[in-house]
Amino acid sequence: MDAETARTRIADIRAAGGKTTIDELDDLWAALPTVGPYEILGSWRGSEFVSGHRFEGYLPKIRWYGKRFTSCTEVAPLVCRDDDGNLFDDVERAKGGAGLWTVEFRGEATATMVYDGQPVLDHFKRVDDDTLLGVMNGKGVLDDGRHYYFVLERD
Repeated sequence: MDAETARTRIADIRAAGGKTTIDELDDLWAALPTVGPYEILGSWRGSEFVSGHRFEGYLPKIRWYGKRFTSCTEVAPLVCRDDDGNLFDDVERAKGGAGLWTVEFRGEATATMVYDGQPVLDHFKRVDDDTLLGVMNGKGVLDDGRHYYFVLERD
């Protein structure tokens, strides 16, 4: 599969409510180009796929909005909404902030968010200039060896 086919398929999945499989997401990930940390600075809205991963539903439950990459050393990994709908950095749940690094994952070096207070990494690849495919990796995240995928859209 090439990157353009992957982009089209991701758009189709999202338009149909996000239902897919982790195997398909693995294939889509493999087809997309890597991205550098400085290329993704800014605020991003997040959404998840309906893939059957055990982590599914957790982020909507905590009213996750997305992520904010102010700089490579100042990252808000869990931007959520409070009871009044205002955005806030959920530092307690995230166990601190995070940083952006270039980390190798599945043989490719790509932008990766490294949590400061927990053994979790979010790797990113470019869908287009304003969309990233993210894959969560680390201790306690894998579901029978399978990763959790999500999408970020530039605010």
